[in-house]
Amino acid sequence: MKTRTTIGAEIEYGDAGQGKPIVLLHAFPLSQEMWRPQVEALRAENRILTPGLRGFGGSDGFTNTPSVDRMADDVAALLDTLHITEPVVLGGLSMGGYVALAFARRHPGRLRVLLLADTRSEPDNAEARANRDKMIAFAQTHTAREVIEQMLPKMVSPETLSGRLVVVEEVRRIASAQPIPAIVAALQALRDRPDAGPTLANIKVPTLVVVGNEDALTPPAMAEKLVASIRGAGLEVIHGAGHLSNLEQPELFNSAVRAFLGSFR
Repeated sequence: MKTRTTIGAEIEYGDAGQGKPIVLLHAFPLSQEMWRPQVEALRAENRILTPGLRGFGGSDGFTNTPSVDRMADDVAALLDTLHITEPVVLGGLSMGGYVALAFARRHPGRLRVLLLADTRSEPDNAEARANRDKMIAFAQTHTAREVIEQMLPKMVSPETLSGRLVVVEEVRRIASAQPIPAIVAALQALRDRPDAGPTLANIKVPTLVVVGNEDALTPPAMAEKLVASIRGAGLEVIHGAGHLSNLEQPELFNSAVRAFLGSFR
């Protein structure tokens, strides 16, 4: 589905199930399609919304300076457009986690539960910013398929890369379909995102942090730091998964989310 939100952007989004709303925000450079295993697992008891972040999955791209704050405001605007006024469960993985943290800072009253998967609060350091710039330059002269091929060895665990070929091909398929302008703009937004650390203590809602035990990009130590900084947060380590824990081990991921949400019904 596609709708023009209250701030004028057209957002492509999935809307499945009925019940209390859960909003899931996807990783870079994927789209809302990455949440299919979670939609199927959770839709019987919840309404699952899966928006495409700016430029991804059919949503409008940025028309001004790319930022995770603007992506967070897009999510709030989508909720307004759909007349969802009750606090929501908000989950995000990787880039989606950065956006979820920005949403928690900018729209705290709209949160009921926060799910942070394979993400971190720290901004990019000088080395990471330089690597983002290199990836931007690469993306500007290559295809989306070539971009994801460069990223895959760090996005999934070695076990997934060699033995879960269906998962690897799904990641390739989704990422290869994304427009290069969206990839470049997202890299700029990720490079320039603010430090979320100083505002973690302000998060007052139940929070679950999930991480693959073989996540090479945002490893378990970063997840532990998130948990230590958010009052009462829980930690779930998904064994046999890398950075895309929801796709690499969907049953374990879904079980952890369902159990956590079940404690607040």
